[in-house]
This record gives sequence, C-alpha cells and structure tokens, in this order.
Amino acid sequence: MLSILKKQKGFTLIEILVVVIIVAILAALAVPRYLRYVEKSRSTEAQTAISAIRKTYDVYMQTNGSTNDFTIEKAMKETKLGESTIKNWKFDVTGNPPKKIIATSTEDFPGGADKQVWYDVDEAKFHGYGVDQWTDPTTGGLESDTE
Repeated sequence: MLSILKKQKGFTLIEILVVVIIVAILAALAVPRYLRYVEKSRSTEAQTAISAIRKTYDVYMQTNGSTNDFTIEKAMKETKLGESTIKNWKFDVTGNPPKKIIATSTEDFPGGADKQVWYDVDEAKFHGYGVDQWTDPTTGGLESDTE
C-alpha cells in the first residue's frame, strides 16, 4: 500500500506552503504601490483643475492689473470645470494675488472627504494627497514623504 502512495503525483503540503508564502510576500510589496498609484491618479483631477484656475487668475491679473474683485466662484465659472470635478472637489484661494490654491475633496470623492491638494505659487509646486502624502494602509491615516 505504501508503494502505491509513493507513485501518486502531486504537491506536498510544504511545497504548497512555500508557494503561498511567496505569493503573500509579493502581495505585501505590491498593494502599497498600487494604492499610491490610485491616489496619484485621483489627485491628478485636482491638479488639473488647480492649474486651470491659476491660469484664469493670471489672465484676469494681466487684463485688469489686479485680482481684488475676482473671487474663486468667478474664476471657476470662467474656467468651466467639469461637473465631476466640481462634484468631487471644493476650491479655495489664499492671498491676493493668489499665493496658494487649495482643492479639498468632498463626500462624493471616491477616496473620501477632506483630502487636500494645493499649489504653492511661490514654490511652483503641488503638495498634499497623492503628491507627497499617502494613505497608510495599516492605520488609514496619512503619511508624508520624507525625501
């Protein structure tokens, strides 16, 4: 009876466990990278809208010499942002002329509410969700790049 069992082909429990462990290690490496990719792609919508709003402010400034009476509502109306962008993000501007343009996600945003992406005019750089801040998969909180 023992010789019959030895002739059967198949995988041993050890072989199956080794494969499962290898797959688990690969998944542990891949999932955080995938989540960062998703957050980057979601923040691109806000970055594009912020760039359009910034250009609208620049044109208004060049045309009128000042942005004193130019509100974010007027800028958004002239920019003609898409409905999904307006549904997903709320925009705000600090400074006159603008020094910082901020997009804050709404409840309708797939990544959750209160995620912020902002453009710093002095640095000429984007910051925030999906740019230099990421969701920590273990805690659900935000972590920042320290690079």
